[in-house]
Amino acid sequence: MNSPYTFKHIPPMMNNGDSRQPAIFLFHGLGSNEDDLIQLVGEIKDHCHIFSLRGPITHSPGYAFYTFEEEGKPTREVFDKMMGYTQNFILEAIEHYELNVDKIYLIGFNQGAVVVETLTLLLGKMIRGTVALSGFLPDFVITEYNKAPLAGTKIFISHGEYDYVYPIQWGESSKNYFQSQGAEVIYKTYPDGHGVTEDNLRDLVEFIAQDLNNPVN
Repeated sequence: MNSPYTFKHIPPMMNNGDSRQPAIFLFHGLGSNEDDLIQLVGEIKDHCHIFSLRGPITHSPGYAFYTFEEEGKPTREVFDKMMGYTQNFILEAIEHYELNVDKIYLIGFNQGAVVVETLTLLLGKMIRGTVALSGFLPDFVITEYNKAPLAGTKIFISHGEYDYVYPIQWGESSKNYFQSQGAEVIYKTYPDGHGVTEDNLRDLVEFIAQDLNNPVN
């Protein structure tokens, strides 16, 4: 791998008989690191390659994927560059680790949710399923980015009803936008702030696990 990203790779422990295995790419939130979200996929990680990326920018006590002028407004130049590196990472990982291109999944929280929502728009059908936990789509991504067709793409969007970091309206806007683009959207809210409840965790694992067991159309 020639990517500048620092990341953790956990290979699958179980083989379904296919030479190419599914993969889940994890993207943490602001101030966290590549160890944070691995706990979310504990029940399914044995069946997939797991790639957990560390944000490239130091942000105490951990890292960030991009800088921002204020919440909801990423610094455009930094964000564009990071998205280019991230797309390249996924494409290189698919080739280097001989991944199943029909079973590529993304999970992100906070800044990581912003990253995975944007990647889904850019890569379209290359992404089998996306989980965006408490995120949003930047305005410039919606209005200025070139986007791939999303028909058949599946996305699970969740948000805390009392989220005062990223208001719940941001999650609703993402849901509405992805639906308008033809994606298959599951949208759920939970009686929580900016976090992941046990119910939220159960639902996101079920979303991924059900699709892993379904044949590709």
